[in-house]
Amino acid sequence: MPIQTRRERERGERERLIVTAARELAEAEGWDAVTTRRLAAEIEYSQPVLYSHFNGKDAIMAAVAVQGCADLATELRQARTAAHGTREALAAVARTYTSFGRRRPALYDAMFTLLVDLPFATKEAPAPLREAFAELRLAVEPIAAEGDDPVLLTETFWAGLHGLVTLMRSGRLPEPAHEARLALLIGRFAGA
Repeated sequence: MPIQTRRERERGERERLIVTAARELAEAEGWDAVTTRRLAAEIEYSQPVLYSHFNGKDAIMAAVAVQGCADLATELRQARTAAHGTREALAAVARTYTSFGRRRPALYDAMFTLLVDLPFATKEAPAPLREAFAELRLAVEPIAAEGDDPVLLTETFWAGLHGLVTLMRSGRLPEPAHEARLALLIGRFAGA
């Protein structure tokens, strides 16, 4: 194996290690606990090594967000394709999305709540961001009425899901009514 190939592979492995450590630390202790000094200690590399891969915590959070969107896209795709029928696919995607946000709060925050330097809703957006949105769109498009803009309809559905996740996680909406709220949202979008 050429030396250059080995170095590139090792660099990729270090980047994955940094992102994984940041993600795990954030999930365990919150994003305030994620510092370059703490990450360097966690992965047993010096801070300059971290900075040779990322320009600081914000860049690491952006990398975590991209990885999280890839995970979300996979979960949404599995839910959508396993469902039978349009309404069932929409419901499965809604449940999967809200479950993801509730199960992985720090990851969800990096993806959709905290300010990260990622272009959303543009052609320059990283592929995993576009793929996660596409999975939402594929569940919403079949319920679009003639004349509806499927992208705007998807954005509105996404906003509803995001609102439910955010308000429930903050304790502003009581947990026991979650399924009823999802059913209402799905019903309104699916025309029930």
